[in-house]
Amino acid sequence: MTHNDGCSRRRRVALVLATIWLSGCATGASETDIVIVCPPVVDYTSAEQARAAREVGALSEGAMLIQMLRDYAVLRDQAQTCR
Repeated sequence: MTHNDGCSRRRRVALVLATIWLSGCATGASETDIVIVCPPVVDYTSAEQARAAREVGALSEGAMLIQMLRDYAVLRDQAQTCR
């Protein structure tokens, strides 16, 4: 062991302590309030739902609109759970 090894070790310890002390002062930023905003879910009457079912039934097999409506149904379920 040389004379410089002890000095280097003390310097590392001092840097570690300084880092710990400085990071301990920065706790204010971690104290934030989390606000969860749920999107609104439109309620449809039973007559509107029946009309939509008839219109979807009239679409051709494999229509892209049907897949989009399935995706929309998933989003509605997620939004209702969020409430």
